[in-house]
Amino acid sequence: MSRSLQHLERLPRLGAVALCAVVLAGTAFDRPAQAEQAAPRDRTVRPAATRVDARTIGERMNANTLIVVTASPNLIFTAFGADLATVLNDGDELRILPVITEGAVQNMRDVRFLRGVDLGFTTANLLGYFRRTGEIGDMEGKLTYISTLGINEFHFLARHDVKSIEQLRGQKVNFGAKGSGVQISARDVFARINLPVEEVNMAPVDGFEKVKRGEIAATVVISGKPSAALVPLKGSDGYHLLPVPYSKPLQDGYLPSVLTNTEYPNLIAPGEQVETIAASSMLIAYNWPKNTDRYRRIEKFVNAFFSKFAEFQKPPRHPQWKNVNLASTVPGWKRFPAAEEWLVRYREEVLSNRRKQFDEFLADRTAGRTPISEQDRNQLFEDFLKWTQARENR
Repeated sequence: MSRSLQHLERLPRLGAVALCAVVLAGTAFDRPAQAEQAAPRDRTVRPAATRVDARTIGERMNANTLIVVTASPNLIFTAFGADLATVLNDGDELRILPVITEGAVQNMRDVRFLRGVDLGFTTANLLGYFRRTGEIGDMEGKLTYISTLGINEFHFLARHDVKSIEQLRGQKVNFGAKGSGVQISARDVFARINLPVEEVNMAPVDGFEKVKRGEIAATVVISGKPSAALVPLKGSDGYHLLPVPYSKPLQDGYLPSVLTNTEYPNLIAPGEQVETIAASSMLIAYNWPKNTDRYRRIEKFVNAFFSKFAEFQKPPRHPQWKNVNLASTVPGWKRFPAAEEWLVRYREEVLSNRRKQFDEFLADRTAGRTPISEQDRNQLFEDFLKWTQARENR
């Protein structure tokens, strides 16, 4: 698609309401009379107070404000959005404006179509779903990701008498609210493993109660572990978590994971674990052409976000940031060019610094000895990098 068509696809960003400036004019009062005749009033003409250029303020605010769509209150995407604003907001120079939404599915639609939206949180598995269904049109080259944000595990909470996911065949299973990321993801998983079930739709807490009463066989919850909604539930109340094998149909778009007694002491016995699947969560952006205002705005965000990322891994930011690796990739997705370029520069800088440290170390150790060849020096440096990487991965 040509650049001009890309621009026509997305209408211009709505202008923000310009700030109005109020100029307070000082009032001069006559001094008290010191004699029978009052002193003459000072009528010297002074320059007027400098007026604020409201148009300039409005333009600067619009140029440096990014709207990020998150999720419902109290969910992890909403916490991520709040953290972005807290750490990165810098007056009119950069402002992150989080917006409450219905979650991962709606966020993909908003970033793809909604004018004014710059960024959004979603999960990687949804891209494959929308590519297959075509529900939001041609996806090729339209959406990119800034960074992965850890993974969200699938929790299949079932009645005590349902021992395997295969036993859900033909039974009622709660897929969450209609139009939600849980519904779309659950449909995708059951379709991939060719396991037809009777879909019902309700909130998670209602699903828990229906499972407890035996009115439905299971309910699906997708959340980073441990899920605050699941932690209080007890196996003694008739609940348990079904294992989901990481079969071949699920390997395109999903990841393997496990649930343990550490996360769910009331549902999983000590020493046991329940295998399941997970989907990468990530921050996405529209694939704007370079040298456009929208690209420049997201590039400015990327530079601030990546440069200050260490701040996100400190309290009181959400603990999930500690599991984020900015360099992680997502199969089937393209990274936003400015983000990829930042990471390339960072890798080159790190490599250059390590080479300098290595050369200084080697020069100190070989002082007064026979110099080693350039080939041996390079091989030692490669070994040094492997040793350093191994230490960092411990």
